[in-house]
Amino acid sequence: MSLSPALLEWMQPRLNQVEQALNLWIDAAAPAQLGQAMRYAVLDGGKRLRPLLVMATAQALGDATSDDAVMRAACALELIHAYSLVHDDMPCMDNDVLRRGKPTVHVQFGQAQALLAGDALQSLAFELLTPEEGDAAVQARCCALLARASGYWGMAGGQAIDLAHVGQRMTLENLQQMHRLKTGALLLCGVQMGAACAGFSQGPVWHALERFGQTLGLAFQVVDDVLDVTSDSMTLGKTAGKDAQAEKPTYVSALGLDKAQAWADELAVQAHQALTDTGLPEEPLITLRELTRWVVQRKH
Repeated sequence: MSLSPALLEWMQPRLNQVEQALNLWIDAAAPAQLGQAMRYAVLDGGKRLRPLLVMATAQALGDATSDDAVMRAACALELIHAYSLVHDDMPCMDNDVLRRGKPTVHVQFGQAQALLAGDALQSLAFELLTPEEGDAAVQARCCALLARASGYWGMAGGQAIDLAHVGQRMTLENLQQMHRLKTGALLLCGVQMGAACAGFSQGPVWHALERFGQTLGLAFQVVDDVLDVTSDSMTLGKTAGKDAQAEKPTYVSALGLDKAQAWADELAVQAHQALTDTGLPEEPLITLRELTRWVVQRKH
């Protein structure tokens, strides 16, 4: 899917802002080439969907996307995502050599440096969320959301389930639970942190946005599984067919290709309904709806 003109117009300045902020906040002078490895892992690549969700949600709820707290939350989430990719690609995990169209960090810098770069990116994420100035309550809320989403009840827990089931069949219910944690938790966190920056923490709007984030996260993974068998490495920027080669359970292996594609479309419908259920005016929700269409119809 090519981006709609309206979404492209909204995205481009925000992508530039995120890139500039990450470039500023990841210090190239970190000792012993550590900064170079960190910058290599984060800059000049990736869809930046997670920070876009932070900004789009905050905007939908009336908070300006130029606000420092929103930008820090957006970049912190991207740092956690980048660290997870660095570690995920290492030989002890998925053992991949290609990410975002270039050699993975451990190939470029060595395994020890890649491990440290991931660790340092994780720490930097929480440092960004807690500047001396700013709303301490919002900072604490964002730290709690990001910690849970990246920990054992989130991304790390989902990765552990994934590694434990290589070569094994999983029920669809268990597969969904794995990906709610491994992939979905950080996407949901983008929505949650955007809402937190706009002053929301509970209530009907918050709960409807949570359903939106959960559904979008599941749809993202279903599409990823479809693309793994229908696309090529150059288009994806990572090794295509990797899941099948590693005998990993996927939505395609569980449902078949056609049913997996149809389910992604159904999840998009559910995500749109969750946005409607917020009760917010339609205009502020347009960007979140466009991002949903992009997620489900993307080619990489």
